[in-house]
Amino acid sequence: MAVSGRDEMIAGMSPDLRPGVFVFVTGAEEAMIPRAVAMFREAEGLSLVLPAEDAPEAGPRMRLITLQVNSALEGVGLTAAVASALADVGIPANVVAAYMHDHVFVPEAAAEKALGTLRALATGA
Repeated sequence: MAVSGRDEMIAGMSPDLRPGVFVFVTGAEEAMIPRAVAMFREAEGLSLVLPAEDAPEAGPRMRLITLQVNSALEGVGLTAAVASALADVGIPANVVAAYMHDHVFVPEAAAEKALGTLRALATGA
């Protein structure tokens, strides 16, 4: 069952560093969609998040942390808390909210530090 209270969502998250490295690309071809882990059609064109090995161009290499809490789409505060905790330690966060979970893309070099930061946030909630 989805949870929507800020503290409940934060306490319930169990951040998981997923395998692989990812790259955000724009101007991608429709044929790349099946390889994408995320996509969004912006006014300027198609944006995809691709496994690095499938990316046609080099970009910042990102790791994916899945928060592993079934957060309600109506939930308030999880994204802000996660982004703020990471910002406090100097880590950029690109958050993607999907139907079941929230996912955070962080720079590859900062992935372990980000994971520790988010686990500490959950423990302290």
